[in-house]
Amino acid sequence: MQLRPPGREISGGDPASGGDRAPGGDRAPGGEGGTGNGAKGGLARSSRLMAAGTVVSRATGMIRMVLQAGALGTGLLASTYNIANVVPMSIYTLLIGGALNSVLVPQLVRARAEHADGGRAYEQRLVTLVLTVLAIGTALAVWAAPQIVAIYTPDTPRTHAAFELTVVFARFLLPQIFFYGLFFILGQVLNARSKFGAMMWTPVLNNVVLIAMFGVYIGVMAGPDRVEDITPGQIDLLGFATTGGIALQGLALIPFVRAAGFRFRPRFDWRGTGLRKSIVAARWTLLFVLANLVAMTVVTHYADAADHQLPTAGVGFSAYSYAQGIWMLPQSIITVSLVTALLPRMSRAVTEHRLDDLRGDLSRALRVSGVLIVPAAFFFLVFGPQTAQLLLAHGTVDATSAGPAGQMLQAFGLGLIPYSAQYLLLRGFYAFEDTRTPFWMAVWISAVNIALATACHLWLPARWAVTGMALAYTVAYGVGLLATALLLRRRLAGRLDGRRLFRTYGKLTVSAGAAGALGWLAARACSGVPLSAGWTPVLTLAAGAATMTLIFLGLARLLKIGELRSLPGLR
Repeated sequence: MQLRPPGREISGGDPASGGDRAPGGDRAPGGEGGTGNGAKGGLARSSRLMAAGTVVSRATGMIRMVLQAGALGTGLLASTYNIANVVPMSIYTLLIGGALNSVLVPQLVRARAEHADGGRAYEQRLVTLVLTVLAIGTALAVWAAPQIVAIYTPDTPRTHAAFELTVVFARFLLPQIFFYGLFFILGQVLNARSKFGAMMWTPVLNNVVLIAMFGVYIGVMAGPDRVEDITPGQIDLLGFATTGGIALQGLALIPFVRAAGFRFRPRFDWRGTGLRKSIVAARWTLLFVLANLVAMTVVTHYADAADHQLPTAGVGFSAYSYAQGIWMLPQSIITVSLVTALLPRMSRAVTEHRLDDLRGDLSRALRVSGVLIVPAAFFFLVFGPQTAQLLLAHGTVDATSAGPAGQMLQAFGLGLIPYSAQYLLLRGFYAFEDTRTPFWMAVWISAVNIALATACHLWLPARWAVTGMALAYTVAYGVGLLATALLLRRRLAGRLDGRRLFRTYGKLTVSAGAAGALGWLAARACSGVPLSAGWTPVLTLAAGAATMTLIFLGLARLLKIGELRSLPGLR
């Protein structure tokens, strides 16, 4: 389960959430087998292009988040907008996004290879089906906005103003459902033609629109502190521009699909074309999505309750989503270069009964990603408050109200390790075309997360309840990693390269832990330097991060962590 930061850019992602498989299905970008030098070169170029697009998208997304926090703050007012902005992606994913990549797009790739017309008719039927479902779903969602919002935040006399504002924002933002679908289906039409760049780079347009919007909001409109003080003009700016950014992102792909040879003609002759069978086959993926959305909804509801109790303290949903957005950055960037390259190779290894190669690919991916993920996790654990203060303490947010987000970032911190590892191990099941086991893993993770989040909501004071929920997320993925590893080990004839993985991760933990401790001491030593309040977090974080990086690299070399030399990618 993941609460994605509002106004987010889209690239890659989880299979169940619309970015599950390698672009274009099971095939390597370079060709069917992907074994020749040309195929490998094409895969490498495509991976580099996608990684570059993701880095730029995440960088502009981070700028957007900084401006968003400065404009709206981290309290209840921000959460009315942020909750309304989470809803469209959740509904899109539940409607069709989970099935799109996992089942329908691989069918599209096969149709292009096997049908006499090169899959043209199937493409037109698929695009027509997706857009029809989304158009109907969007209209119904806008009509039912109050009922949908009530799932996330209650409508009581005490909370009525915030509830009403969230409904207003939701009606502005729910049309994003259609444009999310347009973006993803056109992107997959391009991916099926081995055109990967546009889908990775057009999300930057959305971020540019949002950066401009929040810049105007900060520069021209006085930011209110209370829900009751926001003006109709501010609501219109936030609503129209936010949906406009997603619309631009989707519409921007139209020239690219036309240049790639796709011509859209509505086709409603869906009977007997295999689409129904494909949708039925996606049931486990849809259940996977549902399990994640249930947990996300529960946590959002609890986090919103904390916002209502302390509306200006920054201890609820917005702080949680900002902290999680920062925390996800390392995983988001690494996923593109590793999973995109790995999944086609692993699928072929399963087809050809080469379990040793599958095991080796998974082990190598875990060890190479760990070289970045483990120190990043310790960095967030050690420097969460300084990171949040540097990124969020601007405009309407001061150092005090940025503090809870920093503590949530610390609570998330070490969870990056099991989250990343479990994400990679699930790809082993997808290589076996097994979507049922990932569903049950999602159920277990969501159940643990809901149980622990409920305990935090009931037993912790509002100031610490959502920080506890961030720690609950970490614990839930630790449990999920253990269960996933045990089940996948059974599928791989009782071996998962455990000794080498434990040895590598043990060395990484020692190196990152020691480096983090020394980095913390360096940051603490610099905190006494007489500087203006705005520059203190910059100096302390820079000193701590530089010290941690140098110490980690030195210890990693001393402990002979060979994967340190493999950071550019799989070779």
